[in-house]
Amino acid sequence: MIKIPVAKPFLGEEEAEAVREVLLSGWVTQGKKVEEFEGIICQYVGAKYAVATSSCTTALHLSLLSLGIGAGDEVILPSYTFIATANAVLHAGARPIFADIDSKTYNLDPGKIEEKITPRTKAILPVHQVGLPCDMEEIIKIAKKHNLYVIEDAACALGSKYKDKMIGSIGDVTCFSFHPRKPITTGEGGVITTDLPDIAEKCRVMRSHGASVSDLERHVASRIVFEKYTELGYNYRLTDIQAAVGIQQMKKLEKFIEKRRYLSERYTRLLGKNEFLIPPHVPSYAFHNFQSYILRLKENAPISRDELMGKLLDKGIATRRGVMAIHLEPYYVENFASVSLPETEKALNTTIILPLYTQMTQEEQDYVIENISRICA
Repeated sequence: MIKIPVAKPFLGEEEAEAVREVLLSGWVTQGKKVEEFEGIICQYVGAKYAVATSSCTTALHLSLLSLGIGAGDEVILPSYTFIATANAVLHAGARPIFADIDSKTYNLDPGKIEEKITPRTKAILPVHQVGLPCDMEEIIKIAKKHNLYVIEDAACALGSKYKDKMIGSIGDVTCFSFHPRKPITTGEGGVITTDLPDIAEKCRVMRSHGASVSDLERHVASRIVFEKYTELGYNYRLTDIQAAVGIQQMKKLEKFIEKRRYLSERYTRLLGKNEFLIPPHVPSYAFHNFQSYILRLKENAPISRDELMGKLLDKGIATRRGVMAIHLEPYYVENFASVSLPETEKALNTTIILPLYTQMTQEEQDYVIENISRICA
């Protein structure tokens, strides 16, 4: 039996009571709670508009479509990310073009972007991996030079900052996730933030089948209202049940991040003494929420990453590989031309995500640290 999970959501009586109130209200689909949640997100990240969705994947899909990205277009993104990032590009009808990562941050390397730009390129899609902000100043500089959109995959980055500016208020569009492994959770869910009113409105329409008027607007109207369907839409809505949870979670976000940063600093301080291990690198421009803690094994380590994961599992400690490399996954190997991404491939085989969650005790963390230190001695 697993003693220490890799992640664990922190949910309490406040969330349970909030869900109970929604259930008893009789309105459980997208409604006033979703609107309230969107307002809280806007205020927190400093964006003018927020559009809640059923997941970060659907948020990315809507963002791409709303910017007119589709068949024949190319989007530059890292391969070292969860497969949903590239899948969203494919679902929009465009083609993902993989660029290599920085060896220290595991984020898209700005120096590798321009060589991937072609006349078909329409956007750059940086991923703030495990919550660590990308070098957005450099990425935006390249985007402006080539007249490209910047769509941020900030699935893990709620609460992170780039040069004191909140992630969610920098690029043209930003997408967050509320999956249980993220800084806050609504079970499943996502949100789009943007300062572009036309993009926000188009996303709102498309997330609900393309209807010109929402169910809530028709419900509260004092006259008969018939909706029209002017866009090809989807059912990408968040429910009021989920939004009620999200509202309560947002009240706790700063404490969640504070605890994650404390535990991460402790991991770095104690594991950084080991000659075979490389703790996370945080550039001076970044405030890192530490959605996850990525540890890297040096080439001269006495054990492989996979062997370390296996030995830790034997001790009841769950871990995950750092991040996948999408260009090496079977579907992409079979359907796309091969690409050489040396830093991505090195990171794929040497990085490991350690247990990290708000409720983690010092005793639990000590157990993880002691076992890693012993195995990697």
